[in-house]
Amino acid sequence: MNPLTAPTSSLLPILYRSADLVAINKPHGLLVHRSPIASDASEFAVQLLRDQLGQRVYPVHRLDRKTGGVLLFALTDVLNSAMQTLFAAGDVEKTYLAIVRGYTLDELTIDYPLRRDDSDAFQDAVTHVKTLQRTELPLPFGKHTTSRYSLVELKPTTGRMHQLRKHMAHVLHPIIGDRPHGCNKQNKLFKEHFEMNTMLLHAQQIEFTHPVTSERVKITAPWQAEFGRMMSELFAQEARL
Repeated sequence: MNPLTAPTSSLLPILYRSADLVAINKPHGLLVHRSPIASDASEFAVQLLRDQLGQRVYPVHRLDRKTGGVLLFALTDVLNSAMQTLFAAGDVEKTYLAIVRGYTLDELTIDYPLRRDDSDAFQDAVTHVKTLQRTELPLPFGKHTTSRYSLVELKPTTGRMHQLRKHMAHVLHPIIGDRPHGCNKQNKLFKEHFEMNTMLLHAQQIEFTHPVTSERVKITAPWQAEFGRMMSELFAQEARL
């Protein structure tokens, strides 16, 4: 799979479209919708896609601002409600790729409840982790003469806010570029050495059964430019996904 170059226009890359659903490859740094906590943003995926298609669109799930990859929208209110039900029931299989600090285990299930952002209540949260690649670079960091990183596949079975970011930080393998859950020293290293200032988390694929047609739908997003560049920088010619 080749890295996807970021679009030079305001048009969003369409990955999938049917009569009632459309999926885009959301760029890193683009908000899904207007938010009071991100007053610096002037463009939003909902607004851009609405203008691009000339019709109302309904985001059926969310991606963090700094996460790129598959973002799905319904084109009707009926499908929006049906897809929301699928996501809430855990009937949508989501696969992410992330580059994290350190050498991760071959496989790992993180079953660690997370506190809600709006209360003291905890929610069950489960993420399955699979290591795809490891690398060690001659890049000094702290007391170490080298730096180690892993490319991991993440499959959350729950959809808590910032779940993947919090879970990887919990097992001491934070996602590179994550703030505030990640490692600020590693983030600074990547900014200074690689001129990289995004979060290396990519929503690679979603798969589900269409609630109306019963068709099995699988949508995959290729890497965007910055994620692909870091794959080349860290894993050289070894990475072939």
